[in-house]
Amino acid sequence: MARFGMKMACTFLALLGLLTAGMAPSTAAPPPRSAEPVGNDVSWPQCGKTLPTGQAFAIVGVTGGLANNTNPCLAQQLAWAAGSTGGTAQAKVALYVNTANPGHAGTWWPTSNGYAGRQITNPYGTCGGAVDASCSYMYGYAKAYDDATIRGVSNPGSYFWWLDVETGNSWQANTALNRADLEGMVAYFKSITSGVAGAGVGIYSTGYQWGTIAGTVPSSSSLTGLPSWLAGAKTLRGAKSNCSLPGLTTGSRMSVTQYVSGGLDYDYSCP
Repeated sequence: MARFGMKMACTFLALLGLLTAGMAPSTAAPPPRSAEPVGNDVSWPQCGKTLPTGQAFAIVGVTGGLANNTNPCLAQQLAWAAGSTGGTAQAKVALYVNTANPGHAGTWWPTSNGYAGRQITNPYGTCGGAVDASCSYMYGYAKAYDDATIRGVSNPGSYFWWLDVETGNSWQANTALNRADLEGMVAYFKSITSGVAGAGVGIYSTGYQWGTIAGTVPSSSSLTGLPSWLAGAKTLRGAKSNCSLPGLTTGSRMSVTQYVSGGLDYDYSCP
């Protein structure tokens, strides 16, 4: 009888466990953190969700999925990021922005080399409103200017800015125009971060997406040699391995590699 009673009790506890599991809240806690000093990147998809704790560094999305809008949770996520513990080669808090080159399909397209009351030195000549290299450069410059000045980032020149380059956004079939667009962004971000320790600009992408969007980057391009943040790994081990890959442009070092765990983005700082 004692054995039978124990068996019944175990069965009851097992059923109770199944029932309570079904009643668990939909917002689950993040998975246990690796012992490695890894970081996390967050943006608008994480609005209202439980964010991880104890991150070594954080990279926060300034834009909300498109190059011309704002992450609605930017302030809250920057406050969370401020709690990063450090201990890696990365800044405790960095930023990333969506990029694109929509041409005339966008809600705005430049018609001159002027923006925000200033005349911009344009290496591709004068923008007259066409979808060409000069106007692509101006579009990128303008988007970077907006990211730093109108989205709620305090002291923007103190951050490292990552350019999120993905095929999910709008791009031109001509990769030279896309490079000009990204070069415009680089020019603005370099103008505000130059000489500031830990600040600067780099590129986030995968090898395939980068090649599709930017093509072969010439040595004369300002994209050459920028630090790389590589997506695509599924585990920390895979992210570590990706640190040995070449950067996204000639002379680029692999600075950060990303992997996904429990529905969250984790980032490994390469040695």
